[in-house]
Amino acid sequence: MTAPKNPLRFAIVMEHEQIVFVGTSDLSGHFRGKSFPLSDLQSRLHRGVNLALTNLFLSAFGPIQFSPFGTSGEVLLIPDSATRVLVPFEGHSHEHFYLGDLCTLEGEPWEFCPRHILRRALKSLHQETGLTLLASFEQELVYTGVPAGPSQPYELDAYRRQGPFGELLLGAMRQAGVIPDSFLAEYGPRQYEVTSAPARGLRAADEAVITRELAQAVAFRLGHRVSLAPMLEAGGVTSGTHIHWSFLDGRNQPALYDEARQWRISEIGGQFAAGILHHLNALCAASAPSVASYYRLRPGGWAPAQNNIGLYDRGAAIRVCSVTSRDPALRARQFNLEFRVADATCNPYLTLALMVQAGLEGIRSRRDLTQLTTQPLPASLGDALNDLQRSEMSALAMGPAVLAAYLEFKRAEIRSLEKLDENEICRRYAEVY
Repeated sequence: MTAPKNPLRFAIVMEHEQIVFVGTSDLSGHFRGKSFPLSDLQSRLHRGVNLALTNLFLSAFGPIQFSPFGTSGEVLLIPDSATRVLVPFEGHSHEHFYLGDLCTLEGEPWEFCPRHILRRALKSLHQETGLTLLASFEQELVYTGVPAGPSQPYELDAYRRQGPFGELLLGAMRQAGVIPDSFLAEYGPRQYEVTSAPARGLRAADEAVITRELAQAVAFRLGHRVSLAPMLEAGGVTSGTHIHWSFLDGRNQPALYDEARQWRISEIGGQFAAGILHHLNALCAASAPSVASYYRLRPGGWAPAQNNIGLYDRGAAIRVCSVTSRDPALRARQFNLEFRVADATCNPYLTLALMVQAGLEGIRSRRDLTQLTTQPLPASLGDALNDLQRSEMSALAMGPAVLAAYLEFKRAEIRSLEKLDENEICRRYAEVY
């Protein structure tokens, strides 16, 4: 039998449905959420997507190790229209996502929402002092798209070898509304650093999340990945997240700089910094919240090991940064302090919230930088969690229910790793951050 000369042919045309993702930085610092059809965007901006309460308690490695809610309860994850990220990649799908707020089914802020916790701290800062926080995140990462070899810190050739990654990342950031500040080859092999310009309060934490996600997105389109883990192998080079901060007063003028005072830090700025240092051991449980974080904070490296402040000192917990202008007004706008006891396993919202509440306590108590007693930082995540549990400031910053749940959540993470050696622990974190 011969086939018909004009057989009936069926052509199947595959239609692509555009989708949008909305997520939040959860208690493990991962950006998690749900996607929905782009055609539903307008309604989703009002009603969001439903999430189980336990979604916020997914562990750093995926499985649920602890949740105070079990299988019960729901919240709404509602996209914030001001956080829209839409970055097209030629030959690839677009990167289209929003950051969202966790709300009750009645539409009220959920007490566990990290963005809500930071908003509350920033509101207290403004109500009590009239100040607005400016902040910027420096994020160190390792990019696998560079051939293995010795480190080339700050070399042009090291920049050259990463190919288009840096340019594509900065371009994606700018398209997403994040103003790039710098990109450079860091100290370790394949290690780079990306920094964004200062932003106000909540937006600074949003941009930290957006930058992390865009770094992963660009690397993925290039067939590689980045790791922002604090350490890839025991004894190796570390990657940190450094938070630069300053203030604006009610007239939108710089409020951290005072030429006449020690280190050029204004009185209220000094009290704020002293509050951070006074409460730093508790703060570490949020800013350095992984087991591997404490391999980075050991003496002898270029990471802090004490609760101290230093002029231009990159080994201090808080670095007083230099200014370059001779114009006093420009010097005041450039001037900032750098918090160096953080890494990318942290939730940026919880970290900033605790910094603000610690600083506010320093202002209320009129703490003095010159009268602080320098002490070692916690030697482990377990020690930091114990300090967090004892801290009245932390309960105020997070709320009693969030604090209690966070402590159990992180202690479950410690238990999940207790039979592993340091190299294996580093490897586990490097796989997921």
